[in-house]
Amino acid sequence: MPANSWPENDSYNELDPLNSLFSDISLEDTEVEAGSMSLPSRFQGRRRKAALVLTMVWSGTIALNLISWGSFLVLGLTTILGIHALVLVFTRPKGAKEEIKGELPYISVLVAAKNEEAVISNLVKNLCSLKYPQGRYEVWIIDDNSSDKTPYLLTQLKQKYQQLQVLRRSPQATGGKSGALNQVLPMTKGDIVAVFDADAQVSPDMLLRVAPLFQKETVGAVQVRKAIANAKENFWTKGQMAEMAFDTYMQQQRIAIGGLGELRGNGQFVRRQALLRCGGWNEETITDDLDLTIRLHLDDWDIECLAYPAVQEEGVTTAIALWHQRNRWAEGGYQRYLDYWNLILGNRMGLRKTWDLLLFMLIQYILPIAAIPDLLMAFVRHRPPLLTPVTSLSVTMSVVGMLAGLARTGNYKPLRASTYLILLLQTLRGTLYMLHWIVVMSSTTARMSVRPKRLKWVKTVHQGNHNH
Repeated sequence: MPANSWPENDSYNELDPLNSLFSDISLEDTEVEAGSMSLPSRFQGRRRKAALVLTMVWSGTIALNLISWGSFLVLGLTTILGIHALVLVFTRPKGAKEEIKGELPYISVLVAAKNEEAVISNLVKNLCSLKYPQGRYEVWIIDDNSSDKTPYLLTQLKQKYQQLQVLRRSPQATGGKSGALNQVLPMTKGDIVAVFDADAQVSPDMLLRVAPLFQKETVGAVQVRKAIANAKENFWTKGQMAEMAFDTYMQQQRIAIGGLGELRGNGQFVRRQALLRCGGWNEETITDDLDLTIRLHLDDWDIECLAYPAVQEEGVTTAIALWHQRNRWAEGGYQRYLDYWNLILGNRMGLRKTWDLLLFMLIQYILPIAAIPDLLMAFVRHRPPLLTPVTSLSVTMSVVGMLAGLARTGNYKPLRASTYLILLLQTLRGTLYMLHWIVVMSSTTARMSVRPKRLKWVKTVHQGNHNH
């Protein structure tokens, strides 16, 4: 299939200049090169920053174990987190808008695909059959130089589906998924840009359900709930099902108290205006969704979360595949704190969002980093780990959130005694599964302190055995 192209002098004009967000960052940052999708030099020096954080957390944890009043500081921190957790749990999330006023927004649906012959046909059929006016949405598949039958299949599919557009990237193209999305963006027409993975299974009414949420002018993006299509396969996929339910619950609760909504890649919808103001997708990160999340909030946009309908995706089925995927997620999540720390601490997002983000950074990254020296000091001094109270609170919150998330997303009606037993067993299994994050987080933060940054787009292999 011949490669799609457009005049060089027209490339990325829509994205010049790249955004006001970085116009006043810091003196150490260089200007963005016109006509490119490279972002400022704040993405350099991550290893040095990670090493500094690791040193501070380790030395701080050891110091807390040595001073007599260290336990009181830990109890104080536990109290603060406990109050925040209570507010989080007892806040009711707001309902989603069901109707839209006026004309439906034009939506561009994008999928970056590389060697996806197993799923590409079902994906295109699914996306080109959505219950949305055909003149109001388009589907773009960016073939990132696939070496399997993906190009051939797309050629056949393009003849069948009128709204399907295909962009074939050259072997010299860079930037991975972010680069693919940036390359196609100037060719799209949508007021809303939707991004799905190649294994996505999208509900027919997905676009109709998402579009009303953008009626609120401050909403820059919407993330729909992710669900695991092959959840029944084994322990790992069942654990991912519980993890996604927990994640959606936490997203909805955080948004309800004025905290951060976050993008999750598959099933993300972004307002074009917001995307362009933030400079498109960052090609200097391995998790474009988490990076864009921070930039949207720093630019004063909100992100909503939609629980129904969910986008189905394949869960990884082995421990090794899970390890590689979660390490990438953890590294990308940590990168955003290292990249935007001064903007975050400068309270550009507002007090509620900044507070919410810092507390979750503490739970997700700082505590796992601190766990190693805390355990070593406990062994040396023959006493329980000093951080036990705050760790116990974190685990308790995880259990409660997972139970509530499974109940909220499982549609268990009517509720019977057997239902509660099922929810409890799913929560216990999910909690056991989630323990892998402690190892992932601590190893990732340590590795980033001593090894060069990784920008490789690691693609999850899709089997295509679970499409319905």
